[in-house]
Amino acid sequence: MPLPDVSMSASNTFIKICGVRDAAMAQHVFASGGDAVGFVFHAPSPRAVSIDTARDIVAALPDGACSVALFVDAAAGFVREVIREVRPTLLQFHGDESPDDCAKYGHRFWRAIRVSAKTDLLECVARYRDAERLLLDADASARGLHGGSGQGFDWSLIPPTMRQSIVLSGGLTSDSVGHAVTQIAPWGVDVSSGVEQEKGIKSRALVAQFIAQVRQSDAASQRQ
Repeated sequence: MPLPDVSMSASNTFIKICGVRDAAMAQHVFASGGDAVGFVFHAPSPRAVSIDTARDIVAALPDGACSVALFVDAAAGFVREVIREVRPTLLQFHGDESPDDCAKYGHRFWRAIRVSAKTDLLECVARYRDAERLLLDADASARGLHGGSGQGFDWSLIPPTMRQSIVLSGGLTSDSVGHAVTQIAPWGVDVSSGVEQEKGIKSRALVAQFIAQVRQSDAASQRQ
C-alpha cells in the first residue's frame, strides 16, 4: 500500500480527526497539528454531514489540507456526487464494500476493517491491495455500528509485518493514544468519539490534547 502524498514527515504519526461537522472545528484540527479531517456521509450516524456542509468546510480549510469522505454501503451515485461536489482527498469505506466497489471511482481510498479474533488481516491486505491504507477498527457490528463506537480491540491481533502501514482506530483517547503510538507504531491514528464532549460534538480541548499526546509520543520515539 503506497504512502498518500499528504504533508507529513516520515517520523510523525498521521493524525485524522473523524466526524467533523463544522469549519471552525476543522480549522482547529489543523491549527493544533492534525493532518486530516473526516466527514461522515452515513445518515444514521450522529456525526453525519450533508454534502453542502462538507463542501463549505473544505472551502475553509488551508490549501492542501487532507479531507476524507466516509461511506457505509452508499449508493454509487451518491459517492460520485460527494467526489464531484466536496472534492475530498480520500474516500474511506466502512461497510461491506468489495474491492471493486472501493476502486471503481478511480479515487484514492482507505478501507476500514472491523477487527475480531476471526479476522485474517493479511488476507485483507491482499484483498484490498488497491487501498492506500487499511484502517483497523473494533468490530461493533453486533451493536449495529460501523465505527465511532468508542470500543477498542486487541492490538495483538495485528501482524507485526503490517503494523507500520495501518491507520489505527477504535476506542482511542488522549489517555491511550500515546501507548498505541509507542507499542504499535502505526502509520496513522484515527479518532472520533474519543475527542467528543457529547455524542457527535467534538471538544476543542480534547482534540488538542489528543494531537499533542501523539506528537509527544513521536518525539519520545525519535529520541530512543
